[in-house]
Amino acid sequence: MTLFKKRTLAAAISSLVMLPLAQACTSVIVGKDASASGALMISRNEDFSTNNWAKRMHVYPRKSYKAGDVITLSNGLKVPAPETSWRYTAMNDWDAYQNSNDGKVFEERGVNEFNLAMSATNSAEMNEKAQKVDPLVDQGIIEQNMTGLILSQAKSAREAVQLLGDYVTRYGAGEANGVQFADTKEAWYMEIGSGHHWIAVKVPDDKYAVIANGLRIHDVDLGDTQNIMHSKGLLEFTRKHKLLSKPDSRNFNFAQAFGKLGDLYNTDREWMGQNLLSASVKQKIRQDQYPLFLKPDQKISVTDIAKVLRSDYQGTQLKGKGKRPIGVDRTSEAHIIEMYPNMPGELAAVIWQTPSNINYSPFIPVYNVMSHVPKVYTQGKDHYDNSSAWWTFRSLGTLASPNVMEGKYKKVVDGVIDSAEHYLVKTHAYTRDMLKHMYKDNQDMAIQYASNYSNGLLQTAYDRAQFLQSELMTDLTRSTEKKYSPEEFDKIKKL
Repeated sequence: MTLFKKRTLAAAISSLVMLPLAQACTSVIVGKDASASGALMISRNEDFSTNNWAKRMHVYPRKSYKAGDVITLSNGLKVPAPETSWRYTAMNDWDAYQNSNDGKVFEERGVNEFNLAMSATNSAEMNEKAQKVDPLVDQGIIEQNMTGLILSQAKSAREAVQLLGDYVTRYGAGEANGVQFADTKEAWYMEIGSGHHWIAVKVPDDKYAVIANGLRIHDVDLGDTQNIMHSKGLLEFTRKHKLLSKPDSRNFNFAQAFGKLGDLYNTDREWMGQNLLSASVKQKIRQDQYPLFLKPDQKISVTDIAKVLRSDYQGTQLKGKGKRPIGVDRTSEAHIIEMYPNMPGELAAVIWQTPSNINYSPFIPVYNVMSHVPKVYTQGKDHYDNSSAWWTFRSLGTLASPNVMEGKYKKVVDGVIDSAEHYLVKTHAYTRDMLKHMYKDNQDMAIQYASNYSNGLLQTAYDRAQFLQSELMTDLTRSTEKKYSPEEFDKIKKL
């Protein structure tokens, strides 16, 4: 094959599989009284259309704009710039600067300086009837730009819901999806169901929700303004276009009106998550809808959420039947964000972040006070790069796959990742208590310590992953050598 043909083939493959599409994510949201740590929690697997799409951690500082300034988003939508853009963190696509004039594409999650956390999005499908009467807008609000747009302006979860809703009302939505918000007081789950209609529900303090990709909000009272927010005229619009046979404002089914119920690709995962967290609640598999909120059998920890986000159907009724597991090989990153009501404001937000795929990376806790992250977490593209944390951890997954040495290294990789994560979870409470006491004596010292601690954990995790990768590659290389007889080997040594 000529060099030209090789390049042509490579280009053809890239055009088919390297499209920046976030797909099929799974989330768990937890109220503070359902949480083992007392923190509100939002979390999500970011599943992608390919398994070699690097993510980069980023910290955006505060930024001022002049009157009349406009921000042009990656899809061409122009929106007025705020007077001040708040500091926030994000998890960007590697190609953000190629696809967006402000370098903000698929930021996925983050926390801003006012302790507003956001995770966006769980993509969803509209039903044909809703699509016909309120179609999506080509140049509307979409996942690619949503996180930075909201975190740079809102100061609370409730305000964030209203701000995103106002954007959808004004500019229209380009996608149907679900979005999570949390501050130190409350968590909200929001769904955009059509070009201009949306709804959001406050997560009960003593319950949790599992979200796959279908629209999920149902059985809500539209008149309960303390716990429900929605687009103007939602009930009237639903009645006018007969999106529900008998719309009931006190028992409204947004998911049925705008979404597609009973898609096994989604409901299998919803059942799985609820089965893990509330096993005592016996539910039939493959129902069209499951309860939006449930009480857990025991208070939910970071480890419990991680188990859900990595789960498959082994040992359940869906073994061999499940349309797809929750933890998949094309999960590009996963995050669990804890918002602590009882911590000093600067130390209230902890982001448990996997550097890469959830099955081959530990959740690493970082405090939302860092001004920067280690350089290796800001590097990596769609080709292997040994100076990238994302690729280093992702390569461990490749080495652990059944295609390499018949899965010989899987047990080793799993053991190292499990051990590292167990240590981080076990020690986190002690570190948190220490920081809380330190803050009382010296606020600046506590904040600086939290920043250094977070960066240290990230760097140490990378260094250990590099060492493990080196050991496995050394063993793999050695294994490719021919097995010589003692006589042959003795001769080789003397040559």
